[in-house]
Amino acid sequence: MDIFNFAVKMEKDGEKFYRELAEQVNEEGIRNILNMLADDEAKHADAIEQMRARNALMADTKILDKAKNIFARMKEFREEFDFEHGQETLYRQAMGIEQNSIDFYLDRADQMQDPRHKTLFEQLAEEEKKHYRLLSGLADFVNRP
Repeated sequence: MDIFNFAVKMEKDGEKFYRELAEQVNEEGIRNILNMLADDEAKHADAIEQMRARNALMADTKILDKAKNIFARMKEFREEFDFEHGQETLYRQAMGIEQNSIDFYLDRADQMQDPRHKTLFEQLAEEEKKHYRLLSGLADFVNRP
């Protein structure tokens, strides 16, 4: 399997993981965040496929801005949250997956000869860093709502 196929599979696996995790969450705001993460993973897979086909670059996503809006809305309504035991563990596990993705993309960026490919892998690493920070915030949030 070449590097692009591997990266696409990794992103599609990430999308599936976040969609399954979203199904386990009762709180709508967090479910929306997890679905946005899944959407981002799908966009990453598309960007990799496009790069392979046309050497296109990936557009930056605004997931952190959107997530902040969801957290602000949740706080504004002062909702009572009922977080199931174990959610923090799942978010921490997801953080580990994101860290592996960051490491993978940075390593591959260093190996790329084509500057466009290098840039794409660096952009993917930056996007995964955003996901990592978001998941870290979710883990902290469910631990201390």
